[in-house]
Amino acid sequence: MTIDEVMEKAAAYLGDNDLAFIQRAYEFAEDAHKEQYRKSGEPYIHHPVQVTGILVELELDPATLAGAFLHDVVEDTDITVEQLAESFSEEVAMLVDGVTKLKKIKYKSKEEQQAENHRKMVVAMAKDLRVILIKLADRLHNMRTLKHLPPEKQRRISNETMEIFAPLAHRLGISTIKWELEDTALRYLDPQQYYRIVNLMKQKRDEREKYIDTVISDIHDRLEDVHVEADISGRPKHIYSIYRKMVKDKKQFNEIYDLLAVRVIVENIKDCYAVLGVIHTAWKPMPGRFKDYIAMPKANMYQSLHTTVIGPHGEPLEVQIRSEEMHRIAEYGVAAHWAYKEGKGASGSFEDKMTWFREILEWQNDANDAQEFMESLKMDLFSDMVFVFTPKGDVFELPSGSVPVDFAYRIHTEIGNQTIGAKVNGKMVPLDYQLKTGDIVEMLTSKHSYGPSQDWLKITQSSQAKNKIKQFFKKERREENISKGRDLIEKELRTQDYDPKVIMIDDNVKSVAQKFSFNSEDDMYAAVGYNGISAKQIVTRLTDRYRQKQEQNQEQQTVAEAVKEIGPPKKDQHSTNGVRVKGVDNMLIRLSKCCNPVPGDDIVGFITKGRGVSVHRADCTNVKSEGNEHRLLPVEWEAAESKQRSYNVDIEITGYDRRGLLNDVLQAVTEAKTNIRAVSGRSDKNKMAVIDMTIAIHNLDHLHRVVEKIKRLSDIYAVQRVMH
Repeated sequence: MTIDEVMEKAAAYLGDNDLAFIQRAYEFAEDAHKEQYRKSGEPYIHHPVQVTGILVELELDPATLAGAFLHDVVEDTDITVEQLAESFSEEVAMLVDGVTKLKKIKYKSKEEQQAENHRKMVVAMAKDLRVILIKLADRLHNMRTLKHLPPEKQRRISNETMEIFAPLAHRLGISTIKWELEDTALRYLDPQQYYRIVNLMKQKRDEREKYIDTVISDIHDRLEDVHVEADISGRPKHIYSIYRKMVKDKKQFNEIYDLLAVRVIVENIKDCYAVLGVIHTAWKPMPGRFKDYIAMPKANMYQSLHTTVIGPHGEPLEVQIRSEEMHRIAEYGVAAHWAYKEGKGASGSFEDKMTWFREILEWQNDANDAQEFMESLKMDLFSDMVFVFTPKGDVFELPSGSVPVDFAYRIHTEIGNQTIGAKVNGKMVPLDYQLKTGDIVEMLTSKHSYGPSQDWLKITQSSQAKNKIKQFFKKERREENISKGRDLIEKELRTQDYDPKVIMIDDNVKSVAQKFSFNSEDDMYAAVGYNGISAKQIVTRLTDRYRQKQEQNQEQQTVAEAVKEIGPPKKDQHSTNGVRVKGVDNMLIRLSKCCNPVPGDDIVGFITKGRGVSVHRADCTNVKSEGNEHRLLPVEWEAAESKQRSYNVDIEITGYDRRGLLNDVLQAVTEAKTNIRAVSGRSDKNKMAVIDMTIAIHNLDHLHRVVEKIKRLSDIYAVQRVMH
């Protein structure tokens, strides 16, 4: 891209004053670099122009574009940051200084330099993301011109690009830069596979493009029918993405079916889901291949609907559906925040999403230096994760709130088990120190360590660390855990007023161990010892049979007291109504009319004064009130009696008040061979009919049959049993 082309693209969204500002920045840079040349033999100014050209495609603000033109002048010429601030603005000077600091640091070793570069980059990103955007554009152009460097440098720079810059572009959601960085780096890291994939893609390109054209035409026609306007295009899969599937998933090229995807861009979210409906109606979706990133956006703000369907000719077809705003964010990520429209900044809706960044910019002005900033602020961009480094510069991603112990187990299990301390940024820290993004962590270990502490389970955040600590206690301290587990169970038994000698007999312990699927009693004790299962859970099972005995004794005592209070029935009073008090015969029993229990219902007896035992449904509100517990008795249905007796049940039927409704209901009950003891009905002005009916039934099954027969009638809304 020439300087004229850069200025032409900038003129499409910048005003005259802004254009004059960045033109002045170009002329300043051209003069500063006038006697410098790149490895390719081109004048050095060609590089800043290309970097600015990449950023102008993202429609960034004038300060960033000026910073891009000037990003190398402080490092490669005699110009100072103060001169830039004086000639342009403090903002431009800050951006150039940020980019310069990423390059300029000198350290004792490559490992230390790489680690500190990572750290400085994160600090710079927190200070102002535009520093990173300039750095990414700088790296992208350097990758485009990598052929002019020796092979060793090509591989080193490509490796660094894969490890640092491509993931960074991904985190910031700038896919347009991410994919090109990955594809270009792959060309130098594994040229054989790179060119093999390129050739394989070329071989069937015409066939695939014809297929995609057919699909696009089909989708256009279907969307016209539902009056949805959309921009539909075919998206070729990136070379590195194919390479990753072939190498990591061990797939052949012909097994990768989504080499091409169709992208549908519509106006709003409602249309996104409308298009999804059209796609799934036209072609059968593949199970497990649908992802809704609109409802659940990715951490880098990416939103889209992804689905894979069995398209024409029976071939799998990947479809991405998104709105215009979502597409811009998907391509440019956080860079879309600075989409500069005649000095008005980004669109309001996106502005709202980026409030977190405005807060960072406001706070950063109060920070004295990068280190203070890092220590005082949790990185909002990576709020759910922290990124820390080994002294060699390897990057590790951990959950927010992680401590050095999480980091140790992330590196290796034995490092975690042998940990005795930690250094962060060269200083000793406690093991519960919360790691921050950019920290360089060094674990201190000893072969004579006694292993992890139980307290580590309370401070670690990652499930990986917690599981490995539990595994250690499970394996390494079995005898200790067995003893500890037994003590915890005995303590819990005493807390619940049980005698451990009575409860923990061999048969009982063995039975409970089998119920929890332990191979032996010792395994169960050990599990309690290392917190694999709680002592309370074990004690609950151990005391099952004793609690049952206690409940039976309580029942018998209650019955005995009831018999004593009620006394034996008189000869003319004898009645059981098909119910008996457990363990007692010949007692006056009557069925409560408030809930009309029938055989099959859960029931409970209630001791009345002078009238024997009143039987209620267990869920009857009249016996649930507090203070009645001492008057309740265990009762049960007599099977033989219940088959011969009839029991009154009240039901309420609601439906539409049409002619003949009552007659149909009466007919249905009669056909169910059921006697009707009483019936009444009413209706309101909304034509809602309510029929109250008392019917004689033998048991709960009989009642269910009658209810189902009534519910099958037309215009019946509901049938329910009534309690008074």
